[in-house]
Amino acid sequence: MPRLAVIGGGVIGLAVARRAAHDGWQVRVHRTGEPGASWVAGGMLAPHSEGWPGEEQLLKIGLESLTLWHEVFLASLPPEVVTARESLVVAVDAADAADLRTVGAWLSAQGHPVTMTTAARDVEPLLAQGIRHGFRAETELAVDNRAVVEALASQCESLGVEWAPPVGSLADTADSDTVVLANGIDAPSLWPGLPVRPVKGEVLRLRWRRGCLPIPQRVVRARVRGRQVYVVPRADGVVVGATQYEHGRDTSPTVSGVRDLLDDACTVMPALGEYEFAEAAAGLRPMTPDNLPLVGRLDERTLVAVGHGRSGFLLAPWTVETIAAELQAAMREVTVAE
Repeated sequence: MPRLAVIGGGVIGLAVARRAAHDGWQVRVHRTGEPGASWVAGGMLAPHSEGWPGEEQLLKIGLESLTLWHEVFLASLPPEVVTARESLVVAVDAADAADLRTVGAWLSAQGHPVTMTTAARDVEPLLAQGIRHGFRAETELAVDNRAVVEALASQCESLGVEWAPPVGSLADTADSDTVVLANGIDAPSLWPGLPVRPVKGEVLRLRWRRGCLPIPQRVVRARVRGRQVYVVPRADGVVVGATQYEHGRDTSPTVSGVRDLLDDACTVMPALGEYEFAEAAAGLRPMTPDNLPLVGRLDERTLVAVGHGRSGFLLAPWTVETIAAELQAAMREVTVAE
């Protein structure tokens, strides 16, 4: 049986490991055991509502991956991981409304129109008075990121995947036939020159309390004073995110970041002010210069699956299919050599 080392235990590494084990590889996952970017993520599967003119390739692979979520990936996960089945992107002021029209026209030109509305509060009654303009992306989803990671890890164990500590160099995987780098911002330490850098993002969790208005049923996204904010349903409340700035490897939530997120979320949905403040956390998104992930072959033995930025959960199925195709070719070579 060919041996595979997957370096990284986030959603990408676990999804790749699960598929490889299913396809006949003897898999070992090297992971830290500490919460990473996947544990902090919002879990939005939102290629339409995160799209922007100039990012046509990212839109293309995001839509392909969303289709894989609907047709393949969800069937392998517990149904309760899905927390929303639609996104609503709204405009807080006139400038935002103009941006929404720009994005809507661009999506239509790409052949992927969304449903524009001037009655956003009819769609989502928790919106603040005066918010009228928006668009609906009916096929987008949100998943409970932590539930997905836990389900993937459990399935890996049932398939015989082994766990191991992080490696200091690729030499530590010499007993494996093939290696997949899926360790996000740490990948350049193993393969110098990979253009991946950390971008900090703070995320809040607000818990519903008795007497509060009900949890929204869809993802709500907006821009407030130039800052992006999203509200993502969970079974017990909402996730609010996310700030985005470059601050090295600092993962401490800041007072200003938390304050801005709370202010912006309550500007869009005032009822959230009555929820319980349950958690503030920060993660490091693995970003690339062009915002496109690095997925493919580095050399005859090494594959890479990093740089997914804010789209790790969305692009997991697409990444799995891309890496699986490379692994099938590698398996044939190993079999011939034996």
